[in-house]
Amino acid sequence: MAHSRFAAPENTHQPALLPGVGRREVWSWAMYDFANSGYTTVVLSTVFSAYFVGVVAAGQAWGTLAWTATLSLSYLIIMVLMPGLGARADARTGHRRLLFTSTLGCVLATALLATVGPGDIAWGLVCLLLSNAFYCVGESTVASFLPGLARPEAMGRVSGWGWSFGYGGGMLALGLALWVAGSAESVGLLAADYVPWIMLLTAGLFAVAALPSFLWLREPRQTTRAAVPALLVQLRRAWNETRRDFPDFRRLLMCIACYQAGITVVITLSAVYATQVMGFDMRQTMLLVFLVNIMAAVGAFGFGYLQDHIGHKRALALTLIGWLIMVALAVAAQSVLVFWLAAGLAGLCMGTSQSAGRAMVGVLAPAHRPAEFFALWTFAVQLAAVVGPLTYGLLVWFTQGNHRLALLVTGGFFLAGLWLLARLNFVRGQQARDAATSG
Repeated sequence: MAHSRFAAPENTHQPALLPGVGRREVWSWAMYDFANSGYTTVVLSTVFSAYFVGVVAAGQAWGTLAWTATLSLSYLIIMVLMPGLGARADARTGHRRLLFTSTLGCVLATALLATVGPGDIAWGLVCLLLSNAFYCVGESTVASFLPGLARPEAMGRVSGWGWSFGYGGGMLALGLALWVAGSAESVGLLAADYVPWIMLLTAGLFAVAALPSFLWLREPRQTTRAAVPALLVQLRRAWNETRRDFPDFRRLLMCIACYQAGITVVITLSAVYATQVMGFDMRQTMLLVFLVNIMAAVGAFGFGYLQDHIGHKRALALTLIGWLIMVALAVAAQSVLVFWLAAGLAGLCMGTSQSAGRAMVGVLAPAHRPAEFFALWTFAVQLAAVVGPLTYGLLVWFTQGNHRLALLVTGGFFLAGLWLLARLNFVRGQQARDAATSG
């Protein structure tokens, strides 16, 4: 790939924040990443996912399918509704209101997971659907504040601050969950006895850690007062508009959808791969999750500065190449040491690529329509969340359990993202942004 095809380095000597934005406001914005990461780590990735399949569904073969299908349905709902919700937030200066509503919904639905016991399959899936949908709305909405906080040339590092905070919140929530589980099991309690307390603890941590965002995070100053069409109409209109007026932003969305499909596979199925292929036990798997989160926090924080220095495209290309190396290591790994090395690299690339993509969206989004354009980012991410794990699962099924081949094919998502990234003209995308903002 020709070096000249990537954007020129950014100037990192200017202040990172826009005039009038204080450190407390940026900290309160980053604290939301800290707050909501406990939900994904504890509910989606580790504790409740295992509890639902093993206890609520009694280990039945269809339990995993019911879990993944419900998550896919929640992602599909957000894909359809979020562009319209984002446009309404821009038109009615309702970013804070939408963030508060989605947070309240996720906290309450997560607390309701505490009422799910053995055999409560339908009720558990309803609570999961609601909690994940509200989580996705909040994730998209808080991202839309980024262009109002950071200068364009500092978008990478500021996005990295938030993402690294997020991994810290996930590790804190998981650590507390493991402490509760260990204490309960030491006195003979079963998962059905202590998992409800973990769900209440996760919901409470989310609520408390999100408070700074509602105390000090201000409504974005630039918004549009244009009339907003119906939700489904808005989705079609926004997609057509990116093809006509923002082709490079559209290409960025396609790039993000590709590499996020691969990332989602790693997030949701790494524990399965570790146990099925490498023979990890539960303790090793938990340590694996901690390693990935630690490396992801380091990558998101440190790489943001590098991104602002060498340019967004070069930085993202570097992380995608890292993902390809990680896939090669994991597929070829026969020893535990090589697999741990692959896991560490996966964590490093996870933090950098997710933060880099969010920063690039922030740079290319028109200043007066942040929520609407970040809603399109959410559409791409949720599409990836459906396609990635589904592709992996079908490949494992068709090949009668060949996880190595499924992971190897997953590397194709990162390769496709790298190809799309090379075709993206970042300077032209910024020009389209400026034309839309001035118009």
